[in-house]
Amino acid sequence: MLVAAAVCPCPPLLVPAVAAGATSELDEARTACSDALGVLAASRPDRLVVVGPGGEGEPVWFPAGSGGSFAGYGVDLTVRLGDGPGGERPLPAPLAVAGWLLEHTDWADAPIEGLAVGESLEAARCAGTGRELAASAERVALLVMGDGSACRTVKAPGYLDERAEPFDAAVGRALGAADPEALLALDAERARELRAAGRAPWQVLAGAAEGADLAGRLLYEDAPYGVGYFVAAWS
Repeated sequence: MLVAAAVCPCPPLLVPAVAAGATSELDEARTACSDALGVLAASRPDRLVVVGPGGEGEPVWFPAGSGGSFAGYGVDLTVRLGDGPGGERPLPAPLAVAGWLLEHTDWADAPIEGLAVGESLEAARCAGTGRELAASAERVALLVMGDGSACRTVKAPGYLDERAEPFDAAVGRALGAADPEALLALDAERARELRAAGRAPWQVLAGAAEGADLAGRLLYEDAPYGVGYFVAAWS
């Protein structure tokens, strides 16, 4: 069953080597991520799964030890999802960011696996995947990577959309309250229009959390660069 979850944003700029001169702009977010990961470690899970956006079709698994690189951002830096044989498929950027966060956390010995879910995956399928994860071990923890809308300002990647702020506000309330039903109510088409990459991963979390009776804390909420970022801890 699900015993804890951490929700973090997934911009590569969270990695200081990628952010370079802009590192300090996300210091508060990094600190909040570290606090959320501390909640995961304290839960002492038997299994940790990192869930993040990636691909368009069915969910894609990345075994323990899978590696990713930030070479595409001009940085000679590689990360791995804990110890294990890994696989041939490289981690998508959101899971690589998670790998970097985990490498900078005093983590337990639980195996770490990755799961990429596509933007088009419908809510029911996301929730079903989450339920399967929760039932896969006695103590399951999730690190859920995903961003909110990318349309909060005129300089945002998706330009300004007046629907973005209320969408993100609903996400923040749901994450802070550990409310699976509210996360499952997020509209996939609206999320796509607002370029909210976290919708599918959050709905996987919602499925995993059904019946778990977890309490939530919203540790960070802001929209630097016009993109909604959230950090939350459920335990």
